[in-house]
Amino acid sequence: MTALNEIEASVSDDVTAVPITDEEIFTAHEGGKLGIEVTKPLADPRALAIAYTPGVAKVSLAIAQDKALAKRYTWTSRLVAVVSDGTAVLGLGDIGAAASLPVMEGKAALFKTFGGLDSIPLVLDTTNVDEIIETLVRLRPSFGAVNLEDISAPRCFELEDRLIEALDCPVMHDDQHGTAIVLLAALRGANKVLSKDIRDQRVVIAGAGAAGVACAKILIAAGVGDVTLLDSRGIVFPGRDGLNPIKERMAEVTNNANLRGGAAEAMRGADVFVGLSAGTVPEEVVASMAPDSIVFALSNPDPEIHPEVARRHAAIVATGRSDFPNQINNVLAFPGIFRGALDAGARRITERMKLAAADAIVAVAEDDLGPDRIVPSALDPRVAPEVAAAVARAAKEDGVA
Repeated sequence: MTALNEIEASVSDDVTAVPITDEEIFTAHEGGKLGIEVTKPLADPRALAIAYTPGVAKVSLAIAQDKALAKRYTWTSRLVAVVSDGTAVLGLGDIGAAASLPVMEGKAALFKTFGGLDSIPLVLDTTNVDEIIETLVRLRPSFGAVNLEDISAPRCFELEDRLIEALDCPVMHDDQHGTAIVLLAALRGANKVLSKDIRDQRVVIAGAGAAGVACAKILIAAGVGDVTLLDSRGIVFPGRDGLNPIKERMAEVTNNANLRGGAAEAMRGADVFVGLSAGTVPEEVVASMAPDSIVFALSNPDPEIHPEVARRHAAIVATGRSDFPNQINNVLAFPGIFRGALDAGARRITERMKLAAADAIVAVAEDDLGPDRIVPSALDPRVAPEVAAAVARAAKEDGVA
């Protein structure tokens, strides 16, 4: 879901006015979407002698004596490794490493366009968590941060947690935290429009995978009144059959209302609905929500409920699509987050940094908020610098810079 949102951000809002043909798509991807550019032109023998031999030897020797100098004299301070094993690509599922590469190239293009960061797609032909960790540990001198992408749950949780401990650099699984950060920003924006307090709200999240769990965690950290988490079997609650360890832990911190049943029971009287499951929600279920409700129908390409139908009952409606108002798009978050983390020299990305990113996103749109504008446009050039600055400050406050 989220990676498709990100790619949509690179095209104009009226993309549907002129249909995109298959020929146009494949032609645009011929030879890939990335290349390497030289930052110091090698125009004469002197420049060559400085950039390569013999001049480069002095820089290498300096780094050998002080490894920290690599951040200053190589590109690692602005290089993100975009890593995937191809097990959860867009809405396509487990299509393998090679097939995931066009998406990772697209992600790298977004890093450069919106965050000014170089990035290298690394698609790994293994789904073994130990092997992925070993590979990235061995490659650590080559990059400054790791963006995990399109890795299936529940493996993605273990992989991210272990990589954070194994590497002394920022690591973030964007499908989890990028989605969660932008969702929190959108909820804050919607609440400003409706003059509502997050502490008084009950939020229903449909989908207990990578994005759903991360969204639940960040909303709880932000002080939301109650979160009800749904998976394919219904409401998640302690002791329910079929819970994996991640869901068992989430059951302990969600569903304060002690509800049982499915979507209909969960959404009755709820203030906010977040759809991350690619399922469908009947109109009558949305109609049963609390007055002035908020609906985030984020599945792509088909939202859980059509926005026009949801607007009959909800005060604010958002989707993951660029052709409806209020697009919840990860590109609002990850370029600035990684930029801020690298600018600060952060060793990791903390919860305070994620919350700061959400606040910075909504602050950009604060002077022009409305029912159809609860977050800035994904193309707003102010977003990434503001997010980066907020994240860097938070990193220093947390003592990880």
